[in-house]
Amino acid sequence: MSSKPTCHLIRPESSYEGKQGLSYFTGIAAETVGSTGICMHLLTMPPGARARAHMHESHETAIYVLSGEVHTWYGDRLEQQIVAKAGDLFYIPAGVPHLPANLSDSPASAVIARTDPNEQESVVLLPELDGLVA
Repeated sequence: MSSKPTCHLIRPESSYEGKQGLSYFTGIAAETVGSTGICMHLLTMPPGARARAHMHESHETAIYVLSGEVHTWYGDRLEQQIVAKAGDLFYIPAGVPHLPANLSDSPASAVIARTDPNEQESVVLLPELDGLVA
């Protein structure tokens, strides 16, 4: 077996449950293709879905909303809010607490890329913040 890097094709047909309480379609990650600097996957949030409050300790997140809209509360006490809609790009810096939710009656889908190649390692749950968002 060669140690030379090669290209990989991933068809997001299976999913995994993230620590955040959402189900992600399998994508590009250290676990699937041996990536060393990026993780990218697809997320579809059903109507009414909500993640647990969390942060990604040491990596950035970039989100492209494909369909629907997602409300995200963020900040030390989740005191700020943004609504990302289809066609929007949303950036979350490393270490920023956040909590996304789909408050609509339609699914919301997004492509999510992070600078940590692992699917879940640097996710830090923040249960003390969960009750701050009704």
